[in-house]
Amino acid sequence: MNPYAVKLALRHLLSHPGQTALLMAGVALGVSVFIFMSALIGGLATLLTMRTVGSIPHIVLEMPDRDPATLSAGPGAQVVLQKDLSRRDQITIWQPMIPIIEKTGGVIAVSPQIRGSAFVERGQAVSPVGVIGLMPGKLSDIADIEAAIVDGSSSLPADGILIGSVLARDLGLRVGQVVQLTSDRGRSRSFRIGGIFTLGIASADRQAIYMNFTTARALFDLSTGISRVEIKVKPATDAAAVAERLRRSTGLKATAWTEDNQQLFEGLDAQARTGTIIKAFSLVTIIVGIASAMLLSIVRRQAEIGIMRAMGASRGLVVSIYVLEGTLIGLVGAITGALAAWLVLLPLPPVSEVKSGGLPIDRQQGDFLLAIALTTLAATLASILPARRAARIDPVEAIGA
Repeated sequence: MNPYAVKLALRHLLSHPGQTALLMAGVALGVSVFIFMSALIGGLATLLTMRTVGSIPHIVLEMPDRDPATLSAGPGAQVVLQKDLSRRDQITIWQPMIPIIEKTGGVIAVSPQIRGSAFVERGQAVSPVGVIGLMPGKLSDIADIEAAIVDGSSSLPADGILIGSVLARDLGLRVGQVVQLTSDRGRSRSFRIGGIFTLGIASADRQAIYMNFTTARALFDLSTGISRVEIKVKPATDAAAVAERLRRSTGLKATAWTEDNQQLFEGLDAQARTGTIIKAFSLVTIIVGIASAMLLSIVRRQAEIGIMRAMGASRGLVVSIYVLEGTLIGLVGAITGALAAWLVLLPLPPVSEVKSGGLPIDRQQGDFLLAIALTTLAATLASILPARRAARIDPVEAIGA
């Protein structure tokens, strides 16, 4: 970099401090909008994911579907072998798979489960429920049940269960009461309600019952196998790719949450694209503003440029001076805007602590460095055309004018 070009660029900028400050303020405003939109859209996506996907498994591993075999029995006739519906699909050899699943990239939680349908009875009241048997220490690996307990405790002894608040309200149940559970295998057992939870998911709060893993095995007559393996991944948007890897490594049926919640996934994707468009318009505004200001500066300094060219300044030097001016305006303005945005966003709470109706702004997704880099690059590109125009000025015409 030519030191003389740097010196002249700085002198040009400082000779009109008001105009320079106004240009930098415009750049800073554009960068602040860029960062604010990144933080807002990223925080909104995080909040929606937390509240809709946070309490459900991101991937479910189950036994692959086995369709009935079709046997040829001669010309014009077929024999269909019907699937034995009395047999329960289960993963019989599951222990060796758990370490494989846990070591898969992106996986943050693995929960082997025993699931089944049952009826809960309290006096004359009967309600269908879905029972989930969890291993010790796995209660909150998928849904944060411990944090959702509104009455009682989250412990799961052999004779204890956790029920949803809507189910408790419908049946008039309280902590400490005893209910009768009858599984779809015809096995019945009495359980004491140890805790009541509220997840905010209607189906879970109305029909889910959590119990001890070993107790669920006996209730549903599963001697060795499990019903499914539920998995959490980070980020949740990578669930489809992780599911495909698990499908190949385990041979099980892997279903990602995006398959059952396609509309939500498409909505989040559309939101991200909208944010990208808004940020792109911010950059375009910066480019247009700097280019316009540089063209006006060149028109005003035509005589000065002509004198420089008459004294032997090369076209390359003239281009360097004006490109440096644009770059400095972009860099200083970008740093100022990023600093201002950081100070404004600093007091805002994390997305996980945002109350209903609040703005879910995630400062960590503000893309501060990206905003500075893109703005500086945009400013450099915006100044190239005006700089080339300045270099083509004829010294004789410029001095004569």
